[in-house]
Amino acid sequence: MINNLSRGKSLKVSTLSVILGANLGLTSLAPQAFAQTTPVSSVGSGVTFTCKDTEATIKGKNGPKVTFGTTNIYIGYQQVSSSNKDPRIVRFDNGVQTWCRSDYETTNDDGTGYGLLWDGKGVLYGVFSSTGSQTGNDFRRFATGRWLPSYGSGGGPKVAVLASIDPTNGNVNYATFLSAIRPTDGKTNSLVVTGLSWNGSNLTVKADSWWSPRLANKNSMTCTGSSPYKYTAVFTGDLSKVNSASAVGCQ
Repeated sequence: MINNLSRGKSLKVSTLSVILGANLGLTSLAPQAFAQTTPVSSVGSGVTFTCKDTEATIKGKNGPKVTFGTTNIYIGYQQVSSSNKDPRIVRFDNGVQTWCRSDYETTNDDGTGYGLLWDGKGVLYGVFSSTGSQTGNDFRRFATGRWLPSYGSGGGPKVAVLASIDPTNGNVNYATFLSAIRPTDGKTNSLVVTGLSWNGSNLTVKADSWWSPRLANKNSMTCTGSSPYKYTAVFTGDLSKVNSASAVGCQ
């Protein structure tokens, strides 16, 4: 009886050990998911590439790009003539080109792409430069009804264009210009975006603005000291309104 009882206890312990061991094994082998939920952004100097270039070629330029998983989106420009650049943006998935857009701005405006923000899902913004309005297709066709619908008065100073882009195909949903304004004559002055962030509903833009940055109502700020001024503008997601605008040394 004693031997049978001992064997019964041993069998129960062994069975329990197998079950626990199996459960522990499943736990240790289960993959741990570290989902990336924070939007990624990249703002820098534009680099040149074409829609025919491989990802390795474009990646080697070390220009602005955003990455989620095995997806990479790059932004830059193509030199289409000795005095003219046109913006380019391309998406690769697992090294295979999904789409490439070369039709955003095809005028004589010397434009380039130099910034991106992506949340890995449906929110993608691009930053482009503009040096003036020219005849033909440019970002004005996407900016109707947005905060600033055009480059404005004058030409030459480099300003920014913010564009909301469908990451599945590269289509522009809408865009706005972002520029400085000279209080003396109302002409457009230079502004260069230096950073982007997204909180789920608003797009915050950091920029270097020359004399003078714009208030949320689009009028020029009153500034002291020399430019560029460190400027911050908080846009609604649809780029139709600036909720707040501020700059160091300005009011």
